[in-house]
Amino acid sequence: MRVLIFGAGGQIATELARSLEGDQVLALAHAQADIADADAVERHARMFRPELVVNCAAYHRVDECEDEVGRSFGVNAVAVRNLVRTANGLGAVLVHFSTDYVFDGALRRPYRETDPPNPLSIYGMSKFAGEQIVRRYAQRYFLIRTGGLYAPAGSRSKGGNFVETMLRLARDGRPIRVVNDQVATPTSASDLVQDLVPLLRSGRFGLYHMTNTGSCSWYEFAKEIFRLARVPADVRPVSSAEFRAKAHRPPYSVLDNYALRQAGLTDLPPWEHALAAYLRERDQ
Repeated sequence: MRVLIFGAGGQIATELARSLEGDQVLALAHAQADIADADAVERHARMFRPELVVNCAAYHRVDECEDEVGRSFGVNAVAVRNLVRTANGLGAVLVHFSTDYVFDGALRRPYRETDPPNPLSIYGMSKFAGEQIVRRYAQRYFLIRTGGLYAPAGSRSKGGNFVETMLRLARDGRPIRVVNDQVATPTSASDLVQDLVPLLRSGRFGLYHMTNTGSCSWYEFAKEIFRLARVPADVRPVSSAEFRAKAHRPPYSVLDNYALRQAGLTDLPPWEHALAAYLRERDQ
């Protein structure tokens, strides 16, 4: 299988390229191919002739998106049209990633693929707009919603991931404030890709939720990080109102991997198991 990945270097892109070692993979970073540049996207795709076009590029700094509205929609929605057009022109399948932040959290039970989105933030709105472009125009696609991602690649990228941020703050001996009224499912990019690869080979196109199973608040997640890593930390729960982030987050954004199970694939492991595996690998 010939796979062209845009957004190389990120968490999912790195894990996916590693898992597709037996295939022909071309992974392009932003500096090599900006998805907002239609000519660059088309040129690389025409040269490589992929069967799968995978979009791992996104503008996902949630609070910054509130001020960078044009950039948010430009990357997360308008640029997606370039990939759709290119994939359709080559007869390739498009793989696009979205977020649990397309939901408003009012449901208070795990969201299925059939539940209507209602994003609260510019980031969520821009990602939902990208979803609509894929579902309306892509001839064949996998649209994957996930959230709370962490992976080794995230520890090296600018800003790191939540796990690495917590451990760094603990090492610095600083008091750590973490919201306890936002419930989600932190997800290992490695676990996601282990189920994603067989899904991509199945030909069962459509919209899928893919997260680890179970749920926790971000404060509970932080506490478990410190417990498993055996790192002392002064971590304190705060409300979203106290934390005063610029963007509104859904108070509950747990996803149900219903369509994945209907496709005959196994659910991802519980989030606690995924975190323990990540920390073990990190210490090796």
